[in-house]
Amino acid sequence: RHGAVKSEDTFKTSPFHFDLWFYFTLQNWVLDFGRPIAMIILPLEWFPLNKPSAGDYFHMAYNVITPFLLLKLIERSPKTLPRSMVYVSIIVFVMGASIHLVGDSVNHRLIFSGYQHHLSVRENPIIKNLKPETLIDSFELLYYYDEYLGHSMWYIPFFLILFIYFTGCFTPVEEESRMPMAALLLMGPSSLYYWYLVTEGQIFILYIFTFFAMMALVMHQKRKGLVLDSNGLFLFYSFIITLLLIAVWVIWLWNDKILRKKYPGVIYIPEPWAFYTLHMNNLHAAKESL
Repeated sequence: RHGAVKSEDTFKTSPFHFDLWFYFTLQNWVLDFGRPIAMIILPLEWFPLNKPSAGDYFHMAYNVITPFLLLKLIERSPKTLPRSMVYVSIIVFVMGASIHLVGDSVNHRLIFSGYQHHLSVRENPIIKNLKPETLIDSFELLYYYDEYLGHSMWYIPFFLILFIYFTGCFTPVEEESRMPMAALLLMGPSSLYYWYLVTEGQIFILYIFTFFAMMALVMHQKRKGLVLDSNGLFLFYSFIITLLLIAVWVIWLWNDKILRKKYPGVIYIPEPWAFYTLHMNNLHAAKESL
């Protein structure tokens, strides 16, 4: 039963989940996007560098609340979805987000010591002069756990769960294929957060693969006379707007030679925090020197 889809499920309807999508968007902005900001703006005396920062506590809350919201979202699907895959994905998600918590905590605290995110680990002035040199390898290992292993184990199950939920967002009733005003109001903040997630997490390949899979599913279901319901439209249009925001971001920074060096290769999508440490930090320093 766990992996099966009931035949009658196809004809069930699901109203727009304003509460869940609102909580999702709110906690994403506050607990994910807001954690490094809280770490920077709050007085350092409150959270010494050898103790967890305010952002770390935000991250801990995110690691608990997000899996709960994902499970509630799956529960509200009008179809019976593969529960075993969902549960395994949630477990891996929590593991990846927890690994990222440790690596990200140290990496962001290094900002107070002069670490520059637009440079590689070995190019950072505070790192390349470390003695013995094997310490640099340890910082590169930390960066690997933060930016590669942690992100992969965090974001792959996250997008997988969203896609699994998306597979149940189809209805044969044309009148249900429209979004209420509440969905339209949430779409902007939701899309902007996904932009931040994709660019800062450097997961464009995962995002675009998920988006193409969603497009293929929409076209396949359309041949069967099924259309997206309000929740499916909200998720699908949010991904479309996210793609447009990423395109604008890349075009804006296309000729930035320093960021080009940090992000070589065919896919050039700079991280917002790398842009901040490169340009905004310099701007703040210039203002303070006046």
